[in-house]
Amino acid sequence: MDLTVNASFLPHDDPDASLAFYRDVLGFEVRNDGGYDGMRWITVGPVGQADTSIVLEPPAVDPSVDEYERRMIVEMMAKGTYARVLLATADLDGTFERLEAGGAEIVQEPTKQPYGVRDFAVRDPAGNLIRVHEV
Repeated sequence: MDLTVNASFLPHDDPDASLAFYRDVLGFEVRNDGGYDGMRWITVGPVGQADTSIVLEPPAVDPSVDEYERRMIVEMMAKGTYARVLLATADLDGTFERLEAGGAEIVQEPTKQPYGVRDFAVRDPAGNLIRVHEV
């Protein structure tokens, strides 16, 4: 079987702030920016990796999510416990400095973890946790 990860989804509660973060702070390219019925989906991804994307989407848009679940998702986003993504870089310190200078909310500075990687953590404007490890 030959499978690859093509896209992953993260919620946003402010599309313009999320776009600015992923494009201007992380340096991702914008691949699509579209809306429907007052909502907005933005597809971004690392430059040079056209087959790997993150879709920033309105939270809880799935019609099977009921109002209680929708409120819970919004509450978890506000606490920063709903969604996360793991990125990798060869220049951990330089990447950390760029994100810190770009105003990213720092959760953890570069640290050697007991599970064997050196990484740091930030949150995007919607509260999603982004861990970046060194390759």
